[in-house]
Amino acid sequence: MRILMVCLGNICRSPLAEGVMRHLAKEQNLKWEIASAGTGNWHIGQAPDHRSIAAAQNSGYDISMQRAQQFSATMFSKYDLILVMDRKNLSDVKNLAKTQEEQQKIKLFLEDDELADPYWDNALFAPVCKQVEDRCKEIIKELS
Repeated sequence: MRILMVCLGNICRSPLAEGVMRHLAKEQNLKWEIASAGTGNWHIGQAPDHRSIAAAQNSGYDISMQRAQQFSATMFSKYDLILVMDRKNLSDVKNLAKTQEEQQKIKLFLEDDELADPYWDNALFAPVCKQVEDRCKEIIKELS
């Protein structure tokens, strides 16, 4: 299974989802490939937001070595499942899909809800990290 997590800038939500999922999949001896990307290009090559790194670290995950990249249409062929954090990113990614098969790979990370963007509210980082962890555990159960 190859999973790509996508948010806006690839510095807050999707790096958390990537790091948590990678850690949990490894614990379960799943040979999954997990990555993340942003629909925007502002942070390419940068580490995750320091608040995401801290929230992850407080929950036992290290995301400090990850680097932001921008989502591109070539990623459809690399990943089996593309999980996006909110409806705007869902729309942006779906607009790049050229086939029905590519469209079917794209889903909201929280199924029918959006994951809040903590960028503008420091108090959201810890609860978002917990929500990511809970959802990653559900996804592992669903897919393995």
